[in-house]
Amino acid sequence: MALEKGTIVATALRLLDEVGLDGLTLRRLAAELGVQAPALYWHFKNKQQLLDAMAAAMAAEHEERPVLTDPALWREWVADNARRDRAMLNSRRDGARLAAGTRPSPEMFAMVERTVEVLERAGFTAVDAARGLITVSGYVAGFVLEEQADRTRRGVDESMPDMTDFQARYPRLTAALMETGDPQGEQSFEAGLALILDGMRVRLSNGHAAN
Repeated sequence: MALEKGTIVATALRLLDEVGLDGLTLRRLAAELGVQAPALYWHFKNKQQLLDAMAAAMAAEHEERPVLTDPALWREWVADNARRDRAMLNSRRDGARLAAGTRPSPEMFAMVERTVEVLERAGFTAVDAARGLITVSGYVAGFVLEEQADRTRRGVDESMPDMTDFQARYPRLTAALMETGDPQGEQSFEAGLALILDGMRVRLSNGHAAN
């Protein structure tokens, strides 16, 4: 049976979950598929093309997005999309690293184009809309990167610092962490996202909007 491109990508994503991005090699993928590595080059000229296809497939699994019907609800809509992006990146082991190391697909550009258009209807200029989306996207990617790295770090060194000494050395940081909780937790994610959205709202209300 001929090797199909979709089968290669699906198998590569399964292997990604098993061995992580560093362990995913073309030789290992070929062995999993029961072929020789050169057979993969009929479908992908190099590993980068394969990774690009994997990132696109990961995004496609979470492609459904609600349509914004009321421009006044732009903040809730952008926040919901950010949460969906976070879930998408966390749906695969090393998903954030995979997405960060690949090139955007035409489908991704089309989605961003539609999102900028929606934010223009809410009153943003195209520039501010694009800047806001890029900032949100970078925040989500960075947050998930830390989330996934934290999972990898767990178990490597279980020793904890002396909290009395830590509090004495860093009283302000300790007080902040006591209130914010886990830096990679839900509360921290929502607080950081709110800061960005607050900034977008200020830009909108201060007249950086389309006429």
